[in-house]
Amino acid sequence: MRRAPQWLILATFAAVALACSMLSPHPRDARPLRRFASCGLDFPVGPPDAVGYYDAQPFGENDHLGSDWNGNGGGDSDLGDPVHAIADGRVVLAEDLGGGWGNVVRIEHACGLVRLESVSAHLDAMHVSPGMRVVRGQPLGTIGTAHGQYLAHLHLELRSRIGAPIGAGYGDAAAGQLDPTTYIRDHRPD
Repeated sequence: MRRAPQWLILATFAAVALACSMLSPHPRDARPLRRFASCGLDFPVGPPDAVGYYDAQPFGENDHLGSDWNGNGGGDSDLGDPVHAIADGRVVLAEDLGGGWGNVVRIEHACGLVRLESVSAHLDAMHVSPGMRVVRGQPLGTIGTAHGQYLAHLHLELRSRIGAPIGAGYGDAAAGQLDPTTYIRDHRPD
């Protein structure tokens, strides 16, 4: 039996690996998740560099599992300001979860073999729906108050564990949770 040339074996392996890396991790939706045009991330408010905003409650402070972005004016000065996609991806949830969450947009992002999920919460309005593909910088919705639960701000979570339960936003078990501000700062576009 004749053996296939080495280049053909490697090319086939590479093609299969690429195809597998682009599949959605959710069996309910096996469509490929388009790779980033650019792997860099932007901040979700005041993009690309969060101009006019600050991280009012950083990841880890008081067991916080996200970053709370506020406008520099304080109070409700940022109510209705646009919230943008931090990277290219696909919307998997755009829903009012009620309680302390309010309107939430959840997006899967892929860059090569790296998979991330962003969760933007407390939105006043949502401009996307599940299944939509978004590009970095695209408006997702506006900053809200979770229907009056809080002063206006954006609660942003970044996760390496795709599809985990939404959770409570606070906790000491941060498996799969990433510090959004630090991660975005460390993964800016070239």
